[in-house]
Amino acid sequence: MSNLENPRKWRFTWETQSHSPNLRLFLFDSQTKPSLQCKNLKVQLNISQSQLLVSWFKEEGKEEVSVRVPIPRVLIDSESPVSFRALDDHIEVKLVLLLPVDHPIVSSFDSVLNSSENDDDVVEFDAANPLVMDTDLKNLSSMEGVHLYCRNCSTRLTKNPLRNFVEMPSIDWREVADNWFGSCCCSFGGISEKLVTRFANSYTCAKGVCLLNFTTVLLCKDDLVACKFYNGTQEYQPGPDFASDYGLSEDMLTSQERMNDLSGKFSSIHIKNDSVTTNALVTTEEANGHEIFSALPVSDFSETETSVPGCCVHTADHMRNHVYEGGQHDVSETYSVEQNTSKLLANQKLFLNGFLGNVFMAKSYNLSMDIDWMEFVCPNCLSLLGAYPFDLGGAHIDGGVRLFKCYISTCSSAGGSGDLFRKYSLERMFTNQLLENAKDELSFRTLVRDLKTKSPLLQIVLLNPNSWCCSGYCLDTTSATESSLKLNLLPIIKVLFSDCGETTASQLRVCEDWITRNLADVVCMFARQVDELIQSLASAKDILPPSCNFLQGLPLSSLQQ
Repeated sequence: MSNLENPRKWRFTWETQSHSPNLRLFLFDSQTKPSLQCKNLKVQLNISQSQLLVSWFKEEGKEEVSVRVPIPRVLIDSESPVSFRALDDHIEVKLVLLLPVDHPIVSSFDSVLNSSENDDDVVEFDAANPLVMDTDLKNLSSMEGVHLYCRNCSTRLTKNPLRNFVEMPSIDWREVADNWFGSCCCSFGGISEKLVTRFANSYTCAKGVCLLNFTTVLLCKDDLVACKFYNGTQEYQPGPDFASDYGLSEDMLTSQERMNDLSGKFSSIHIKNDSVTTNALVTTEEANGHEIFSALPVSDFSETETSVPGCCVHTADHMRNHVYEGGQHDVSETYSVEQNTSKLLANQKLFLNGFLGNVFMAKSYNLSMDIDWMEFVCPNCLSLLGAYPFDLGGAHIDGGVRLFKCYISTCSSAGGSGDLFRKYSLERMFTNQLLENAKDELSFRTLVRDLKTKSPLLQIVLLNPNSWCCSGYCLDTTSATESSLKLNLLPIIKVLFSDCGETTASQLRVCEDWITRNLADVVCMFARQVDELIQSLASAKDILPPSCNFLQGLPLSSLQQ
């Protein structure tokens, strides 16, 4: 968007809809009432200079006023007439397009234009297209080594370059596996339970391994510079209990060992119905020169199985040989281990139930009362970078930190063409998740709660997910500024919003009733993120004249896609 200001403070906003052949201009000034003060209104289209000349006489009828409005990159039908009118608080102009702005031909045309331009235009091209979120696995893996930086102050966050990138599975893997294979251990040889276990193990934070999903980058604390954790009341600094080779805590190692039985160490486990004990079956094997123990308490295994009398868990009386990549091994040798594993099982359940998934914009049903999410801030500027989980005892659960992609960069010059995360911003990521939730939940109403206090902060009603706009200030005809400004229409969504931060008890009851009555989707975010979003919504509201930025008593605004 242009940042050039006209001394008369006339502001313009271009707007169009997907699949619509019309482009509409809003031209307004807070001190002018066009319907009374703009006489003999004229509009001239200058295609060669990509500008619109709008002129009129003041109410006295003697002094002529002219302003120039730059036209964004669109295909205009120059043979169609230009329609315009003067309203109470703005001038409206309509142009006819040859093709809608999101037509594939227009998109390919823009791609050709930007392919031959410099790096700055590449960044503008990213902003002019809807954000397509992915894990960025391919781009990151193609680099020899990647450091992560704070986007706000360019402070380097990682000790060593990251080279090992792994894509995290979606948090609904458990339901998907059960739907495909069944939840009983005798369904396809217990494939579902083994896949679910591998899903849990895939969230293990290991030193030197970067786990990726659509919104966050998950790193082990040992990979971060000056990493300090706080549990809300005091500084929490874990002791030197991380394995030197794997970067895993003892709890995590033991938890992983217990779960490995399900991920392929045994092809099946069979226990007589009358001889169930709480002892664990442990096997030993050599892997990468280290001896790894895989243990699983019988009682814990049976808790995760949907077993009934007659199921193989109850009736079988032998143990088969297990096969893995290294070949076939006899696992008849067992060891009895007496230990309390309830805490470890609970930690694994946090993974399996999706409670350690997408914390950038967490669904209410993916939050647990046993987990307290803490803000992770930059050690230099204290700006928000991500989050990490604590349990009720004040201990860090998995030794990992979730860094939000909108707050970090892959080079010291954040936002440049070399920054692989340049396309991410809080506003765009929020919009993307909002649209995804609307598709999944079939709800266009969302309430955003505080991740810490669960109090309501923001109400959002999605009106139109397929809009495009750009805004700026007009130029007068005597300005020496280059007239051919390059403007791109930006993809946006139209929303109604309400700031719930300062509400009374009665208003809170109304808000809760609104959720129930409209089956609104409920998500949770950190308060400072929501404050930033509210500021963006309030600012975007002002790009339209006052008569167009309220609907049904609520502010009408937009968010960039």
